[in-house]
Formats: sequence, C-alpha cells, structure tokens
Amino acid sequence: MNDLAPLLTPEGRALLDEVRGTDPAQELAVATRLRRAHPAELVSAALGQARLRQRAVAKFGAQDAGRMFFTPNGVEQSTRASVAAYRARRMRELGVTSVADLCCGIGGDAIALARAGIRVLAVDRDHLAVAAARANAEALGLAELIEVREADVTEVDTSGYDAVFADPARRGGRGRIFDPEAYSPPLSWAIQAARTAPRAAALKIAPGVPHEAIPSDAEAEWISDGGDVKEAVLWFGTEPGAVRATLLPGPRTLRGGDLPDPAVRPVGRYLYEPDGAVIRAHLVAEVAGQVGGGLLDATIAYVTADELRPTPYATAYAITDHLPFNVKKLKALLREREIGTLTVKKRGSAVEPEELRRKVRPQGPHAATVFLTRVAGAPAMLIGHPA
Repeated sequence: MNDLAPLLTPEGRALLDEVRGTDPAQELAVATRLRRAHPAELVSAALGQARLRQRAVAKFGAQDAGRMFFTPNGVEQSTRASVAAYRARRMRELGVTSVADLCCGIGGDAIALARAGIRVLAVDRDHLAVAAARANAEALGLAELIEVREADVTEVDTSGYDAVFADPARRGGRGRIFDPEAYSPPLSWAIQAARTAPRAAALKIAPGVPHEAIPSDAEAEWISDGGDVKEAVLWFGTEPGAVRATLLPGPRTLRGGDLPDPAVRPVGRYLYEPDGAVIRAHLVAEVAGQVGGGLLDATIAYVTADELRPTPYATAYAITDHLPFNVKKLKALLREREIGTLTVKKRGSAVEPEELRRKVRPQGPHAATVFLTRVAGAPAMLIGHPA
C-alpha cells in the first residue's frame, strides 16, 4: 500500500488497535482471521504498520511509537527522539521561534521542535513520508505548530523562518552515501541554505564526515547517546570554527581547546576509552588532559594514566596485565584466573573479537576485558576490568 489514507479511516484505525503488539509468529493466523471481515490489502497494511511501530520503539519510546505512522525508510533514518529533543533545546536557547525543517521525513525532528514551542514548516518531496509526517503531527496533538508541505526543498522559500534545519538523505539504492556532495540535496546546497537563515541553522550529517569538509564558519558537534555515536551537526550562527562532543543523556558537552596531541607514554595503571563522539570530534587530547594521561600509541585513541580520575567523557579500566599479542599466552592466563566472561575490545588490531573468543575458549566464574591494540607501535594485549 503506497498511501496511508486507508489506515487513517475509522476502519483502518480500528484494525491498527486490533493488531497492536502482534507476535510475528502469529501474523499469519491473525491476518487470516481479519481478512474474513476486512480487505486483504488493508489488513496487510495494518500488520506492516504494527511491525514498523514495534521497530520504532527504540527511537521514539513506546508511547509515541504506538501512535505514530512510519515508513520503512522513516524508521531507519529518523533521528532518535532524545537527540532530536536535545537539538530542539539548543535551537530554543538560541532564541529561535520558527524553523524550516527541510527533508523532514516522517517528522521526528519537527515533533521535537514543536514540543520545544517552535513553529515548524516541515518539507519533503516523498509523498508517503509527507503523509506520515502530517498524520504524526495530528496524532501527537502538534498540528497547530507543524505545517507539512510536499515539495522539493531546493524550491522552498525559507525567508519567513528564524532558522533552517536540514537532514539531507544519506542513503541511495546501493546503501549509505559517503560523499557529502552525493547527499540529496548535496551538502553544499544545504550549507548555502543554512547561511541565509536569519538567526541560526543546523545541518545533520554523517558522523564520519572528514574534518576538512567542515566549513570554517560552522560549529561542528558530534552527538552520542548511551555511548553510541548518532550524528554530527553543523551549526551556523553559533561559534564559527568551534568543535564539541555532546554525550546524552545529560547533556554533557566537551569543547575543543586546540590542545596539541598527547605524548605517547608507557602503559599505566588505568586505560581510558574515550566516548565515540569525543574521538570523532578529535578531542582525545582534552580527555588526556583531564585525566593526566598520554596515548598508548600515536595513532590509537586509548589514553593511559597512573591515577583514576573520573570523567564523563571516557570509561576507565584498571589494567592488570600488559602482554605482547600472543593467543596461547592469553588462553593460559584466562584459564589460570578462571575467566569465563571475556569482553574483547580492539583498536588498531585486525583480529576479530569472536575469532579470539573461539580460540581462547574462556571458562570460569570471573570476568575480564581484553584490549587488542598497539603500544608504541607493537601489537599488544591489555587485560583489565572496569574501574
């Protein structure tokens, strides 16, 4: 079904309520029963929407996901609600009262902006996504703040809005798109649109964007949620040239201080694993400064130090052993210490964690973490546990 309209009718809504939470193993039996009283296409659409809602719980929470409407791409590409809410709060703190949301998809960012009290024009050229965005604004009681328009974003006049938010499509028929100029629309167009915004603008981009591709008049922010890097954002109208890493929940924000790269030093009592947003933002030096540490290797984002200094921007591990890389020695050490639960982390190593687990076959009541990495250029294994 290429139209949400049948699901928005009283019959469609009743079906959605009836199939809510359907176990995938029971779908065939449920579909067979419901097709006796309803059109087969409508039943299939309702069951498909129920599956999408179940997938969307991780991003939107059970309450919102159970009322919203989704497309397969919408579930995959939507911003996690916690990240969208953080960005909306930043917009509000910048004094923004109206936003043109370009490439709005199913409306996740527009919802967050509206909940922050901001008036939104949500634009997308995908007919089904626009239908979902409009239905979501109504379902969540935000229709008065969100105007949804089906149009080519490059042809929309945004001059009547304080700010622009753009989320260019970064997926094509062959999967993810890594070249910013292959985004739809291209990143260069989005940057020009952002520069014309009267008060502020934010462009959501892939977290792996090369730093050299960031314009000098933009602030670059990398955002992680629960330790997972979710996105990078280019902000205009804030702090040109600034770099920050923001960790959710919190938020906790680490700002760049133009520090030199930390020195390489011997393995200390503690290893600090910086959050992924910190690493993407190239702010490992700031973490090393906070904990009084240095690097294990000039090319590896692991910090080592002799003291335990808590920081929200890195996870600390107490290191018990430092060995050259050797599977037999690791296996013997794990057997001696009766370690059965082995967490494997790696940076700068080609060894796959599952492959290592199969070879060492950990057994016993104790737990440990092994880091496969390089120390001053040499392959090494560090064994420890969360501090």
